[in-house]
Amino acid sequence: MTNDNGSVAPGEPFGAAPEPERRSEPVFNLPRVVVVALGLLWAIHLIRVGLLGRIQDLGLLLETAFIPLRYAVPLTDQSPAWLWSPVTYSLLHGSFAHIIVNSLWLVAFGAIVARRIGTTRFVLFWVASAVAAVALHLALHWGDDVPVIGASGVVSGLMGAAARFAFPQSGRFRREKAHFLPRLSVVESLSNRTVLVYVGLWFGINALAAFGFGSDPTGTTQIAWEAHIGGFLFGFLGFAFFDRRSWA
Repeated sequence: MTNDNGSVAPGEPFGAAPEPERRSEPVFNLPRVVVVALGLLWAIHLIRVGLLGRIQDLGLLLETAFIPLRYAVPLTDQSPAWLWSPVTYSLLHGSFAHIIVNSLWLVAFGAIVARRIGTTRFVLFWVASAVAAVALHLALHWGDDVPVIGASGVVSGLMGAAARFAFPQSGRFRREKAHFLPRLSVVESLSNRTVLVYVGLWFGINALAAFGFGSDPTGTTQIAWEAHIGGFLFGFLGFAFFDRRSWA
């Protein structure tokens, strides 16, 4: 070890290797694609809340929210929003509480999935899970005119994907190492006690939502639990299509 003036400190052998500097793991060490996703979600919400008038915001919702009724009428009699709304709805949120909750889950599960599959696959996964989430919602709410918005379906997909690799068979869960774990098959995942508890709790919470727990007491907004389940099943069953082959 040397002093500030560059001389060898007393008691230290000349040429001794310095001790490695210990650096603490940052609390939020997020992949860039997750940071960009969070920034986009918040920018859109703040613009809607702070800059758009009510009529403008309603116009935006009409063109970007997922509305099942679109698919029950001739597509030639409406705008082409039916093409992009199965994805763009995932970028909108109904309140600050809504976006805060989704942001926290996106940080928790989006980060480990993004580290594992990379930026391009993460974007493709976002698009595919958004579509899968509202596909199940559409099947159960055909012709409904209530719009669906929020990233919850995508977040549920990320949670389903995490169930395939993020929980070790034994030992303590480590967030910073989770993406290095091997991908389990569906059967292996369902044989993992930790995964079973995790999946059971997730479906239990959504079962409560199906019976109205957690919904707006005024009845003006509802939890689209069907979209949550659609996203989760897609992530759990389809994650292998997005995973890196060398990590399988």
